[in-house]
This record gives sequence, structure tokens and C-alpha cells, in this order.
Amino acid sequence: MKHILLFKEIYTEAFKNLGHVIIKNYFKVFSWFCFISFIIVLYAFLFRVATGFAFD
Repeated sequence: MKHILLFKEIYTEAFKNLGHVIIKNYFKVFSWFCFISFIIVLYAFLFRVATGFAFD
């Protein structure tokens, strides 16, 4: 739980005093897009490992 709170604190500090509202919202959307993309890639890799895909 401590790690989740630390991640939340880092996330809120990163966007505090960032500047214009459009830039702030752009970086928030981009950071969530990157996080979701990473989760999808991690899921795909674990699925391939679990099904016995040959990494030749």
C-alpha cells in the first residue's frame, strides 16, 4: 500500500505547477496512455509465456 501512495504522490507532484491547462492535460493523457500500453504489452508477453510460445 505504501508503494501505491508513493506512486500517487509522485504523479500529483509531477503535474503541480506545470503550466498551461492544455499542456497539463496533454501530459496527463499521454502518461495514462503509456501506462495502459505498458500493461497491454506486459499482458501479451505473459500470455505468450503461459501458452508455451517458442521465442526462436
